[in-house]
Amino acid sequence: MPLRLIFMGTPDFAVPTLLELVAHGHEVAAVYTRAPKPGGRRGLQLQPTPVEREARRLGIPVLTPKTLKTPEALEEFRAHDVDAAVVVAYGMILPQAILDAPKFGCFNLHASLLPRWRGAAPINRAIMAGDAESGVMVMKMDVGLDTGDVAMAERLAITDTMTASDLHDALAPLGADLMVRAMGGLERGGLQLTKQSEDGVTYAAKIEKAEAKIDWSKPARAVLRHIHGLSPFPGAWTELDDGGTPVRLKLLRCELASGSGAPGDVLDDNLAIACGDGAVRLLELQREGKARMQAADFLRGTPLKPGARLS
Repeated sequence: MPLRLIFMGTPDFAVPTLLELVAHGHEVAAVYTRAPKPGGRRGLQLQPTPVEREARRLGIPVLTPKTLKTPEALEEFRAHDVDAAVVVAYGMILPQAILDAPKFGCFNLHASLLPRWRGAAPINRAIMAGDAESGVMVMKMDVGLDTGDVAMAERLAITDTMTASDLHDALAPLGADLMVRAMGGLERGGLQLTKQSEDGVTYAAKIEKAEAKIDWSKPARAVLRHIHGLSPFPGAWTELDDGGTPVRLKLLRCELASGSGAPGDVLDDNLAIACGDGAVRLLELQREGKARMQAADFLRGTPLKPGARLS
């Protein structure tokens, strides 16, 4: 028999999992997501989350509680009488009473190879750290920070061409398929759980704006991974001296290049930039206040010649 589920998620990353669960016949009794936030051109219209938009399109009831820690929130959650809750980037802590409410518990889809990169920004941190691979895991949740027992996992290679956006878009459908298989195992009574290792634990702290500035003294591959790990948001940045006025450039995509020089030096007419060891070539960037653009388009409006420097 299909499972009766609560789905808890907020951003685009969670949408494929919701859609796949519905497509495979599971009954989603309710969707929990974060409350709409002001947005639009003037910031006056309340913008529902991507998960809320899809849930309403599918005719699924949507709840946006500010907290799950009150007796009223617990009573409302329990009233759905579900087999399990599926949690994908919900953005709110689930207290023990909520975790215990579904018949089989709460299952989280996490975008890393646990116990590596527990926490808020696993996709960004894996790229920035130079990891060779990432992946998705389904775990049964406990009150710890991504410490629950693991049910299933899928791995994916990280290449030097991948940005955080690329990896996000690759992991989202992979995770959706994995969660559907996990719920199938739960439905049949054959879902096996394995405790996480205590070795290799790392934490993916939330990205702070202060760490987005590029350090050109680092080796070229570290600079590349820094740029790609923060693309498109918040965006790694550097400054260009434009006639005595510093202009901020957000760098979104690059590749390793040949050449050497003082860190930050422009080495040729095609945006090769010297690093502490080696160089990178900028492929996509965004001038402050402008739209993102390819390097060739940027150079038409802002020609950078050898001898210029980024700081």
